[in-house]
Amino acid sequence: MIKAGILGSTGYAGSELTRLLMNHPKVKIEFLDSRSYEGDTYSNIYPNLKGLVDIKCSSIDLANPVELDNIDVLFCALPHGLSQKAVQEGVKRGIKVIDLSADFRISNPSVYEDWYNVEHKALHELKTAVYGLTEIHRENIKTTQLVANPGCYPTSILLAVYPLLKEKLILTEMIIADSKSGVSGAGRNPIDATIYAQCNESVKAYSLGTHRHTPEIEQELSLMAGGQVLIQFTPHLIPMTRGILSTIYVMNSNNLKEKDLVEIYHNYYKNENFIRVLTGGQLPQTKAVVGSNLCDIGFKVDERTGKIILVSAIDNLIKGASGQAVQNMNVMFGIEEMIGLQQMPLWP
Repeated sequence: MIKAGILGSTGYAGSELTRLLMNHPKVKIEFLDSRSYEGDTYSNIYPNLKGLVDIKCSSIDLANPVELDNIDVLFCALPHGLSQKAVQEGVKRGIKVIDLSADFRISNPSVYEDWYNVEHKALHELKTAVYGLTEIHRENIKTTQLVANPGCYPTSILLAVYPLLKEKLILTEMIIADSKSGVSGAGRNPIDATIYAQCNESVKAYSLGTHRHTPEIEQELSLMAGGQVLIQFTPHLIPMTRGILSTIYVMNSNNLKEKDLVEIYHNYYKNENFIRVLTGGQLPQTKAVVGSNLCDIGFKVDERTGKIILVSAIDNLIKGASGQAVQNMNVMFGIEEMIGLQQMPLWP
């Protein structure tokens, strides 16, 4: 059995990790860390897990985290800035670490510090981290000790654009992504923007040109393209609990037809269990992926404007966070990638 520990277990990402790992036949959870709920029974915080996860939460002292000596993998579901010390301790002990924060996603520490206003104090570990977009970096994930789990918006955008950028079939100068997310993406702590009376029956754009996922997206797009790529990225908050729908506009510089796109995407993703390429006029919708680790991708050629419109849908808490973390754990330990992630989407 793989012995796992979760830091920050009572946030939404941590709770999904807990739910998924408790159902994983090859994993045993050794501890659930929470500073806010130390000593509380986990199922009292998340009543959906009553009788299933009745572990008491503990607060791990990162100055002397002896609990890390008894595990094989550490999941860090902490806010950015707080994961660095935890990751250092895990790496030092030789265990595998999967960080769900932004601390190790951006390879250039100066860029990270500019966007997150936090000093990076784990530069050695940053150099060794592998960006954990599983379908693209699987081979490197197999051999690394530290995975930087991608953000939710980047996952939805990068998987959709990857085949066209990799094949150099679109212009890198014009990529526009319009993404919409449910309110769970803002986390469990209440903030003004997610109060029911203010977000219900309302849709709003936010962080125009300044969203912190932008440098992460651009870093990976640039690696795909083999040169610098900038993106116009606009996120929106919509009044639903979970899910992300991204609509991405790119120039059809090679006059591709829809049959060409079908062939290209099929060739790239035909062996991927968690990516579904929709054809025949079907387009992704969040309802069809919620509760699963799936990413649905569809497309449309707009011959009038000379653009390709890409659409993707994921569950932001699963494929966009905890499910992808479990997928990466499976790859790191050399076990079947789908184990513990075979839940079908909920409908309706």
